[in-house]
Amino acid sequence: MADQIPVYISIGSNIDRERYVRASLDALAGWFGELDISPVYESEAVGFDGSPFLNLVVGVKTNLSVGELSRHFKQLEAENGRRREAPKFSARTLDLDILTYGEAVGRMDGVELPRGEILKNAFVLRPLADIAPAVKHPVCRKSYLELWQAYNTGQKLWPVDFSWQGRVISKAVC
Repeated sequence: MADQIPVYISIGSNIDRERYVRASLDALAGWFGELDISPVYESEAVGFDGSPFLNLVVGVKTNLSVGELSRHFKQLEAENGRRREAPKFSARTLDLDILTYGEAVGRMDGVELPRGEILKNAFVLRPLADIAPAVKHPVCRKSYLELWQAYNTGQKLWPVDFSWQGRVISKAVC
């Protein structure tokens, strides 16, 4: 069996948030087994006026190609009520994005890697820094913790209480 590739996936939802985040974690655990799960953060909608999102990052190891992963994620989003005809910046039940696929750089199976949002959005970079602090971004070669410590765009996010399958994933900070 070939070596499995580490993949980081962002998950977001701002419609019936807890339900859809849990559904995505259930599906990912079914496909990949053990998941490395970041704390769950609430953040303001970016790019449109909307309800706050729940966001997190999950790390998995897989032999699936980028294209296979992308198809699985689009299917999971559709099964959970995601409407593809909705505007890019709009409310959504579930949004899954491949952030990194090992050290891959460039376009693979229609997916740009690493995903540009890593360096732009707090709701992607912070949870990625939580679960992979020493891992280096494939292009800029700085660790995700270094990138988070240098991050300064004013985007706000905060940890929330969240449990999944009887396990506390994160706790709100008072």
